[in-house]
Amino acid sequence: MKICIIGAGSTYTPELIEGLINKRATLPVSELYLMDIDERKLTIVGGLAKRMVEHAGLPCKVVLTMDYEEALTGADFVLAQIRVGKLPARQKDERIPLKYNLIGQETCGMGGMFKAFRTIPAMLKIVSIMEKCCPNAWLINFSNPSGLIAQALLNHTNVKMMGLCNVPINMIDGIKRRLNLPDAQVEYIGLNHFTYVTSIMANGKDYLGEALEAGVNSEAMKNIPASGFSAEQIKAIGGIPSSYLEYYYLHDSKLEKVKHAEKCRAEVCMELEEQLLELYQQPTLYTKPEQLSKRGGARYSEVAVNLVNAIYNDLQEVHVVNVLNHGALDFLRDDDAVEIQAVIGKDGAKPIKATHVTSEHIKEYIQMIKAYERHAVQAAITGDREEAIRAMVMNPLMSDLNTSMACFEEMLEAHKEYLPQFFPVKNEK
Repeated sequence: MKICIIGAGSTYTPELIEGLINKRATLPVSELYLMDIDERKLTIVGGLAKRMVEHAGLPCKVVLTMDYEEALTGADFVLAQIRVGKLPARQKDERIPLKYNLIGQETCGMGGMFKAFRTIPAMLKIVSIMEKCCPNAWLINFSNPSGLIAQALLNHTNVKMMGLCNVPINMIDGIKRRLNLPDAQVEYIGLNHFTYVTSIMANGKDYLGEALEAGVNSEAMKNIPASGFSAEQIKAIGGIPSSYLEYYYLHDSKLEKVKHAEKCRAEVCMELEEQLLELYQQPTLYTKPEQLSKRGGARYSEVAVNLVNAIYNDLQEVHVVNVLNHGALDFLRDDDAVEIQAVIGKDGAKPIKATHVTSEHIKEYIQMIKAYERHAVQAAITGDREEAIRAMVMNPLMSDLNTSMACFEEMLEAHKEYLPQFFPVKNEK
């Protein structure tokens, strides 16, 4: 089996290598191609990856490359974790909106929309090379914004792909621990970074009502300091929202928090990344270092490798993935990308129909954000400014047109080198 990791210079990569080593009994990886356009990071992270594989005694060839075609040719699985413009671009996504009193965040609001504008064309390019070099490969994407990328690729290409996120596994397991219901069947629905738990079934009983009464919150992620919802708020919502939804429901306090933070998250990540890269260069290091946990991607490699394992070995296991809806959420279109539980096997994902979404508010809010996503994806692909404006008015984090359009113009200029679709070259007469 050949696995290709695109964006392998990411400091997260040792997580993936550890996951592949742990699954050696069921995933016979013989070739591992690590590809990145950043030579320094690829050399450092790839060096650690090689040492990890050798130390584990894995009979696997590890190749570092900066060439897409070499990396992708003959691949069975392609794992994508790209960041167009790297962390300096994320810093702009987070800093510029604050000037306009808008939340600056990697995947939500203006920052998330511009990350989609930069990333979707890059992912479309990768898929076009896959179509030539490994047409039968599975693409597992955890580049952000995962849901918007899934919406674009699943509707505009023929690639076999699923989007992933580490929020679902942490949220579901956290709720089970909080309620002491380790075997509960949890219904998890929505869009990437816009999700709710709508049922907690155990022993023939749904414990959601009790959880709402008790004000049970979702597990906070390290990269999203959570303030939490009150019991009254959660009851009114009618489901347990993920911690990302604090950006929407608790907008003002979140905005104040990010405005007064000494460093934005991108700046924290820049420091962490350099510390990790320094650590990764130690020739005696051949396991994933504990310090990586501070980076905020807890369990994402576990999720990714388990998904590859489920497809490769046709396990028919339930995973939360970003795939086309196909009727799973009856209040959305079939061709909408949703984040939902699905049965995973060699033929891909079969979404499980949600049967406990009783809150009209949850349906309405998801419908509105999905409308934003549809317009944002069209703008990302075509560079249509009017589509971008329609996207903004559908998103409560950007809904004031005067403010958002002023911010949009500054962001467009700041990211110009990564947004050729918005700056068409005029033909000279």
